[in-house]
Amino acid sequence: MAPAKRGELVPRPPKKTEYEIRFATNDARKGWRDLVATIRNPITETWDFLTRTPLTTTPTNYRLKGDLATVQRAGKSYDRWQHKPTAKGSARIWFYVDGYRVFLEQVHTSHPNETK
Repeated sequence: MAPAKRGELVPRPPKKTEYEIRFATNDARKGWRDLVATIRNPITETWDFLTRTPLTTTPTNYRLKGDLATVQRAGKSYDRWQHKPTAKGSARIWFYVDGYRVFLEQVHTSHPNETK
């Protein structure tokens, strides 16, 4: 481990029962950064939700349907979920879960055309 730098951010350690959140794509990393910059508080709440209960169906968190229902990664098929950080906003986060890891596949700052 590299020596700590003064002022370095201390990452929040996950609880043993929490999910890890990881980026599945570079575009998801960029989209996440953009959402943090524009709707920080809802994204903080999104983080809490996705680390604790990503597979819970709610009005703002649900499986996608039809052609978008699954995603293929490394020869495996996963259910694709959509999370809305705000009930009335247009941002969307598409993710899948593998074990105790939530992979952010696509992070949209506005409603994606595929689900309009």
